[in-house]
Amino acid sequence: MKATRVIIMGAAGRDFHNFNSYFRDNPAYEVVAFTATQIPDIEGRQYPPGLAGKQYPQGIPIYAEAELPELIKKYDVDQVIFAYSDVSHEYVMHQASLVMAAGADFRLMGPKTTMLKSKRKVVAVTAVRTGSGKSQTTRYVAELITATGKKVAIIRHPMPYGNLEEQLCMRFASYEDLDKFKCTIEEREEFEPHIDNGMVVYAGVDYEVILRQAEEEADVILWDGGNNDIPFYASDLHIVVVDPHRPGHETSYHPGETNLRMADIAIINKIDSADPARVEAVKEAIIKNNPLAKIIMANSPITVENPDSVKGKKVLVVEDGPTLTHGEMAYGAGVIAAEKLGAGELIDPRPYAVGSIKGTFAKYGHLSRLLPAMGYGKTQIEELEQTINNSPAEVVVIGTPIDLRRVMSIDKPAVRVRYDLEEIGHPQLAELLAKVL
Repeated sequence: MKATRVIIMGAAGRDFHNFNSYFRDNPAYEVVAFTATQIPDIEGRQYPPGLAGKQYPQGIPIYAEAELPELIKKYDVDQVIFAYSDVSHEYVMHQASLVMAAGADFRLMGPKTTMLKSKRKVVAVTAVRTGSGKSQTTRYVAELITATGKKVAIIRHPMPYGNLEEQLCMRFASYEDLDKFKCTIEEREEFEPHIDNGMVVYAGVDYEVILRQAEEEADVILWDGGNNDIPFYASDLHIVVVDPHRPGHETSYHPGETNLRMADIAIINKIDSADPARVEAVKEAIIKNNPLAKIIMANSPITVENPDSVKGKKVLVVEDGPTLTHGEMAYGAGVIAAEKLGAGELIDPRPYAVGSIKGTFAKYGHLSRLLPAMGYGKTQIEELEQTINNSPAEVVVIGTPIDLRRVMSIDKPAVRVRYDLEEIGHPQLAELLAKVL
């Protein structure tokens, strides 16, 4: 029989995993192309032959998603796989309509065909949206597991923006490892806080290879999810983080609603900065869609170094990029901190933006009084640095998970914002983990 001809729509993450775990070396399918969105500079490259397997001696081309209708016709495609995250259900169905109008089937792939099984216990931390608080939750869970005497290996959702073959399986235990693999700001934001806590983090392209290596040095695998994607590994305990700043999003974004419905534990985070009515709304959504999930209420306490330096000043707030862009948040921990500390003015960075940073503001019109920390490569990091230094800020408030001063030269005073997870009332998470581990 003729192989089913496939295009995988992605963003250099879930798409590669779906290919590796299901399509590679599968003679029933021929993957003719990937398409890419969300992440700059992915299209025009190639999924290399060394990773693609013996069916693809020339590798697999990666195109811009905008070319999809023409690609379906050009390659006589039978099936298109949607394989990226943090998009509205409406958006997904618009893509489905586009694909079907071009003549192909539209497919979403679930746990049975994409989740790998580990010989170790697996705890997964996911979210309903980017920016809900996965990072601090994962750090907190890692500390709880470590306190039981078990060795943890954290495996982070992929962000392979460099040489894919070199990034097959990356292990990070020090800042030198980050430099070795030329990590972007987005990667450093996820890896550095774990390294600071003495944890080992894995990431890369082939999550079967990554899992088997991590199993050799750990008692427990802790999946640190990206965006609102579902885990790559079958989990013994699945935790989902829900954001009361965006009520309704927990059931209107793909595949965050899947996480909500699958989870064993739902953490309602940021209660200390959220409207009580919104907290109640997301609580009701959890009960309605996953009545068996254990609900944990949590704060996201914010601390600021040298807080007195912010009061009354002209402040430029720099926040986590993905949270503001496809996460659609109009503010983050940095804005909350600056306002609480009595900043005199939050500067609008748009007049001072250069290069791709200017383009980011044009694309995401909901952003105004803060700067997204975009840094997907050397040039963009330089443009971010120039934008910060162009501004008339008296103080820069760094609300990103890493200290930007490590990767760029900021020519004005700056303070760092940190945020953690704090269970409200009697701590339950340690007890729930103990039952599983």
